[in-house]
Amino acid sequence: MALHVETFFHQDSSTLSYVIYDPHSGEAAIIDPALDFDYASGRSHTAFADSLISYVETQGLQLKWILETHAHADHLTAAQYLKSKLGGVIAIGKGIAKVQHTFQGIFNLHDSLQTDGSDFDHLFDEGDNFCLGDIQGKVLATPGHTNDSLSYVIDGNAFVGDSLFMPDAGTARCDFPGGSAALLYQSVQKLYALGDDMRIYVGHDYQPEGRALAYMATVAEHKAHNVHISSDTSEATFVHRRQSRDATLAVPRLIVPSIQVNIRAGKWPEAEDNGQVYLKVPVNLLGHS
Repeated sequence: MALHVETFFHQDSSTLSYVIYDPHSGEAAIIDPALDFDYASGRSHTAFADSLISYVETQGLQLKWILETHAHADHLTAAQYLKSKLGGVIAIGKGIAKVQHTFQGIFNLHDSLQTDGSDFDHLFDEGDNFCLGDIQGKVLATPGHTNDSLSYVIDGNAFVGDSLFMPDAGTARCDFPGGSAALLYQSVQKLYALGDDMRIYVGHDYQPEGRALAYMATVAEHKAHNVHISSDTSEATFVHRRQSRDATLAVPRLIVPSIQVNIRAGKWPEAEDNGQVYLKVPVNLLGHS
């Protein structure tokens, strides 16, 4: 039986989360789960994550993996909450150590953050395998958007996080610390080499021009129509195009809370002596002046 893919859209952050499973064994993975967070009040809630839990329970699935494609800068991960309710192994690419090191300095977390990836249950490397029942998947390292970006390829489907958006939206930005447009170009070539029939599932859809939500396109469709990187786009052209666009982009709304939580696999910072958890806001440090 073929892998089943169920799609969930987190409207507040335009994030796509996926529940994928082997219908025969019922073994499942959740990819890039989002946690609701209101920045103005500092309050988190779990309505979206609860919809993922409800689906897993209703279908009678066993959650085996909680898979992060990278440490997101635009939403907080619900990985720890999901694990507390359903179990599962929280996994990310081993490049998370570089990301942790970078943001340890930016947020001055030297006394509270390990930079070896040990907050996560499992670190994937290029070429590693994972399975859901009898369906085997493979891990591709696809850095560029971030140092730790991974794609999960399983049964004709590739879950690519932010490496590619839908063809009419192109690719994600590469101007975060550790990002590289040249690396993203090479990563997209790896994805295109998976074959024209490979189904690419994206991590966000911002519905350009007000179109309906979309989240999957084939490699052939990307090669023909991706506005940033089609089959005949050179590396130099892509790098210029990507860097020019990145220079115009604002800092993501939730980058400050997201990064501090996501580099810890969804764990909050330790409570201070009054029992309250705090997140830091660096002043005049992130973004363009």
